[in-house]
Amino acid sequence: MCTGKCSKFIGISLYPLALLSIICNIFLFFPDFQTTYSKEAAEGLYRLTDEIKYMGGVVGGGILVLIPAIHIHSTGSQGCCANRCGVSSSRMFLSIIFAAVGVTGALYSGTIAVVGLIRGPVCSVEDGTWSRPFLNSTASYLGDSDLWDICKEPENIVEFNIGLFSALLVAACLELLLCGFQVLNGLFGCICGTCSHKEVCGISSK
Repeated sequence: MCTGKCSKFIGISLYPLALLSIICNIFLFFPDFQTTYSKEAAEGLYRLTDEIKYMGGVVGGGILVLIPAIHIHSTGSQGCCANRCGVSSSRMFLSIIFAAVGVTGALYSGTIAVVGLIRGPVCSVEDGTWSRPFLNSTASYLGDSDLWDICKEPENIVEFNIGLFSALLVAACLELLLCGFQVLNGLFGCICGTCSHKEVCGISSK
């Protein structure tokens, strides 16, 4: 597979991952799929985890990956032989820069997701106060579902947070791999060209 086709494949693959990151981050604003907690948070009450407000999925895994994905896809759409014809060598170089931006966005999203998983959700505990009960816990709540009953409200908030932050983390890891590979692919394309040795501007050697 030539570097142009690789770029096209990477660009297309990044679209659903960026969309998934944005959707997961938006859902995190609505614990138990209710708007009540977001409204209370907007009024200054402690109802949402800080990591949700950092918008790792929307900004990092979403926008900072989606924009590079568009350019990378466009670069791949030039075809295998565009670079040999002098059409897309600059576009391939730009794809390296955009891919580096995507790596930064994926790292940001993944880091926020990891911190969100480690620190746990904000929830109402037994005495009715809102806090992060797992923040200073000596035992990891991630591997001990018996601890999840500490959170009384929102309902199933622990599972909700683990599921969405885990999805963000997986998406960020895949985005990081794809964007990282595009950096290498772009370098190879700039140095060696995007054509196979048998192709020159769409004409196969005989």
